[in-house]
Amino acid sequence: MDKIIGIIGGSGVYDENDMTDKENVKMSTPYGAPSGPITVGNLYGRRVAFLPRHGPGHTIPPHKVNYRANIWAMKELGVERIITVSAVGSLQENFKPGEIVICDQYIDFTKNRKYTYFDGGKTYHISMADPFCPDLMDIFTKKADKLGLQYHGSGVYMCIEGPRFSTRAESKMFRAYADVIGMTLVPEVQLAREMGMCYVTIAMITDYDVWADKPVDVNDIMETMNLNINNVKMLLKEAIPEIRNERVCQCAHSLDNAEV
Repeated sequence: MDKIIGIIGGSGVYDENDMTDKENVKMSTPYGAPSGPITVGNLYGRRVAFLPRHGPGHTIPPHKVNYRANIWAMKELGVERIITVSAVGSLQENFKPGEIVICDQYIDFTKNRKYTYFDGGKTYHISMADPFCPDLMDIFTKKADKLGLQYHGSGVYMCIEGPRFSTRAESKMFRAYADVIGMTLVPEVQLAREMGMCYVTIAMITDYDVWADKPVDVNDIMETMNLNINNVKMLLKEAIPEIRNERVCQCAHSLDNAEV
């Protein structure tokens, strides 16, 4: 039986009519309720579980997302692989609005989140040297190539607390170390690693961050977002059927030799 593939993102990352045999599953966890009901159904020939990170109607700001509940609920459903989709700003001239980034590193600049499941009793120091699943990254980069998308097969994601955007001074500092900037990657990626889950993020560039003197308005951002969403839909449609049922990566062994 095929394993369920998890997708975390905003509404619109797939066409609702493409999912069949679906049901909305309400979950409870030791960490409270996840962001909303999880839609489980058949999509592109695979069984998937979709969770809107910011809740139905995008009502939960990034610093208030219950990341621990979200990842725990996915694990309870039997999810071993998680694909996430998020909007980001660009910190580099050559990372252009409308492009996609399949990130391979991140820097955590958040300040007040719940970062771990191991708050006492047992202590684990997991390795995050290579945060993202190499197998999933390989599948998505190959499919992005096949589709001829404008994308980057690597990139550093700077995660900030939010919900405010950066000052110009902060943005200029961040661009010395990272390629894109967003508010949702951490601690989601870390919690997935603690659960031994594969994780990949598809970052959609909507605009340049404030280091660049390139004024944009909401209409510009929404136009770019629509282009990005269409490209992500095509990418998911190509990539999801190629995900192996049995894992060949080492993501499941994240807790090996990590306990103190």
